[in-house]
Amino acid sequence: MRIDGRRYNELRPLTIIPNYTKYAEGSVLIEQGDTKVICTASIEDMVPRHIKGTGKGWITAEYSMLPRANRERNQRDISKLKLAGRSAEIQRLIGRSLRAVVDMTAFGENTVTIDCDVIQGDGGTRCASITGGYVAMCLAFKRMIADGYIKETPVLEDVAALSTGIIRLDGREQAVIDMCYDEDCSALADFNIVMTSNGCFVEVQGTGEERPYTNDELVNVLKITAPAIYNIMEIQRGALR
Repeated sequence: MRIDGRRYNELRPLTIIPNYTKYAEGSVLIEQGDTKVICTASIEDMVPRHIKGTGKGWITAEYSMLPRANRERNQRDISKLKLAGRSAEIQRLIGRSLRAVVDMTAFGENTVTIDCDVIQGDGGTRCASITGGYVAMCLAFKRMIADGYIKETPVLEDVAALSTGIIRLDGREQAVIDMCYDEDCSALADFNIVMTSNGCFVEVQGTGEERPYTNDELVNVLKITAPAIYNIMEIQRGALR
């Protein structure tokens, strides 16, 4: 058994609470184990310069972690007068993941910004941000439909993400899904996997921490992660209903 008593292919308790904040066009609180992220979606009548005049919209993201979201206080990015490299990498990942499942020509020259604020971190914050950010985005598009700006949702399929790793468990090496912080810290290899409801992968980030991983190990990681992501998508759909 793992640190928290789960099986190797068992998700942490996952809840998505829709319409969590008052003013955003779409918002959720996603709780995945002890990781908690507020995701809000805002719609603006503007697009970046590089797509202005094309008739296409844009989806982007910002990611941040509150100073005491972790065991020790982190400095805010503003205190360093620049965006931390980790935050920049994560918010680009969130934006790419959401744009991959949306018809960018179907909601006009508008920008949807997904703000992902981690209020408590215990592993998998970027994956929770993608999973929760998707629901917040869908809620924002529902608002656009209700307000008469578009006739139907531009979302083509679902997308969700999950952290998976290879850890030492009971004296042997084992691939496990949905790692908590303590597992992530000691993982031999860790992966962030973003997948669509059609079974395609938007991104597979894999890092050998203590050693390289083999092709067979990568195949096994994808094999145990895919069913769990489909389960997450059912929870997303439940929140949207």
